[in-house]
Amino acid sequence: MVMDQPKYKRVVVKLSGEALAGNLGFGINQEILNSIAQQIAEIVALGVEVAIVVGGGNIWRGVAGSAKGMDRATADYMGMLATVINSLALQDALENHNVVTRVQTAIEMRQVAEPYIRRKAIRHLEKGRVVIFAAGTGNPYFSTDTTAALRAAEIEAEVILMAKKVDGVYDADPVVNPEAKKFTDLGYIDVLNKGLGVMDSTAASLCMDNNIPIIVFSINEAGNIKKVIMGENIGTYVGREKND
Repeated sequence: MVMDQPKYKRVVVKLSGEALAGNLGFGINQEILNSIAQQIAEIVALGVEVAIVVGGGNIWRGVAGSAKGMDRATADYMGMLATVINSLALQDALENHNVVTRVQTAIEMRQVAEPYIRRKAIRHLEKGRVVIFAAGTGNPYFSTDTTAALRAAEIEAEVILMAKKVDGVYDADPVVNPEAKKFTDLGYIDVLNKGLGVMDSTAASLCMDNNIPIIVFSINEAGNIKKVIMGENIGTYVGREKND
């Protein structure tokens, strides 16, 4: 069902670092960054309160570093710093679209961002500012998916929008297997039991415990964030009940 008014008032948008890289495979693709900023600006103009969690995989992946013998905690801290780089780039792109933005980081670095303070973040949202949560949870061994679930619970967001390079959740990798079947609706338990790769198990469990729905969709098509906000059934809906 498509609505005249936004279906959601307060959302967390989860962007993967890889999505920012686009076809480059690494680093930040300025065209994609601009497209994402434009899409965020569209929903802010509708009065939607937007928080963003961005990954760092386009610059550094902690898991990859630790697999090559690096201390896991050190590798993860490096990954957190990569998310700060992406967050500052996204802040700049949003402000070029006249969207007032604040970066809050879980690792204190006062020269570039505010420290994460829950009540301050909520106040920013209430004033119509976009808040970007950087540096993960501030702890190693936790992914930015878990950060998105945690922050969504803390700020009482209604939904997590998982903006990815693929247009939903499939039963196999659609790039490798053209016969892969796309799901329209899934339960949290399905995601956990089938290991579908929507988000890691810690994040999925946190969403399930706090009843935070997740919508997985493609960021590559301009206007998709607005479509999801307006209630269009694109991508895959994960929750306790079906997406009406």
